[in-house]
Amino acid sequence: MLKSRASRAATLATCVTFLLANSACGTEGPEEATTHQVRLYGTDGNMLNSYPAELKDRAGLVDGMKGTTPMTPLPESFKSRLRTVDPKLNDFVYSAETYDAVVISALAAQLAGSTDPAAIARQIVGVTNGGQRCEDAATCLALARAGQDIEYRSVSMTRAGFTDAGEPATASYATLHFDGQQLNDGKTEFVGAGDESAASTKAPPKGKKQRGGRTDRSDGSPLVVGGLLPKTGDLALAYPQMATAVTLAVKDINAAGGVLGEPMVWIEGDDGTNPAVAKATVARHVERNVHVIIGAGGSGISREVLPDVVAAGKVLFSPSNTDASLTELDDKGLYFRTAPPDSLQGRALADVILRDGPQKIAIVARKDSYGEGLQATVKAELERAGVGGDRLKLLTYDPPADAKASPVDFSASAKEIKDFGAEAVLIIGFAESAQMIRALADAGVEFRN
Repeated sequence: MLKSRASRAATLATCVTFLLANSACGTEGPEEATTHQVRLYGTDGNMLNSYPAELKDRAGLVDGMKGTTPMTPLPESFKSRLRTVDPKLNDFVYSAETYDAVVISALAAQLAGSTDPAAIARQIVGVTNGGQRCEDAATCLALARAGQDIEYRSVSMTRAGFTDAGEPATASYATLHFDGQQLNDGKTEFVGAGDESAASTKAPPKGKKQRGGRTDRSDGSPLVVGGLLPKTGDLALAYPQMATAVTLAVKDINAAGGVLGEPMVWIEGDDGTNPAVAKATVARHVERNVHVIIGAGGSGISREVLPDVVAAGKVLFSPSNTDASLTELDDKGLYFRTAPPDSLQGRALADVILRDGPQKIAIVARKDSYGEGLQATVKAELERAGVGGDRLKLLTYDPPADAKASPVDFSASAKEIKDFGAEAVLIIGFAESAQMIRALADAGVEFRN
């Protein structure tokens, strides 16, 4: 259990509990300061190398900002392979999860012996649990063609498979630090979360063997997978690495012989970080008989489009949705995600904040299922550690409707945070949240590095 940072001993105890000890642990009492200073914290969509550019000439304001994001320690070999697709790639958040979502979909279709979305969906959880372990697309596809039950493990799936609900039973989180307007990889730490016993033990339908050449396409091949990724909008910062991971996954699958004897087909699609854009993309995918849709990028977007996807009988498979409440949606067994729910991330994020010892904490979040959901989870963890009541302030904001909308005015929120005397500010948002940092600086708040 997290403990209050009111004393040096409690700080050390909590750092040991979470195995995240660093130079912040074991410090003496707070230093006296002549001006009010605040530490900045972020998560997911604002902990990217591309984020400081949103502040333009004030990019240096992010230096010292810390945060968390779902991420496993990525092998250099995987990063190198991504860079063969995009040599300029410098962010990797959700790249592993995107790669695995595409590969798992392909393996599920191969085992199902069909591109029928319902048949694919019945295989997805089983692909990650209980069979013969395999760790690359070629090996796993060969086993699946033989009808062999498999247990897929790869870049984001390392410890355990999916739960019955179709999401990771375990997760890894990275704690990230901005230095010199870039994430400092030398300071990145990883912490595990979740429980391997939560992985599903249900047996999937028996896999079908692929038999020789094909004279017809009674299985519905080729497998057609469509994108619903944030090419535009406030989450577009994460698009390059996600799109690159898709390209690599499709390349690996087709180099290994494809799915059901045919090359897998990828159709790009934008979610716009906007429900209207995403719904239009889903409609186009349905018209083109896409079997599996990879996305959406944001949890709130998936929540909005899921009824359309389910009504059309398609699979929706997101690599980046973290809203914990999505687990309980009535999805008819057609929604999956490789990103872990925020119920697992809240504790890791709360610990990153608490080990710096703030007495007053403000949490600013997007007013959507992702922002408010993670805000509530972190709040619960902070309260469990003894930080609650008048030591905690919660604020939300309406994100811009689209890229053409006026920037969010955070001036009132910034003044409220300053008057509150916050020593830590957690910002849960995407690109638009950079305006919160500008507003705090304009209000005379000084950031600690």
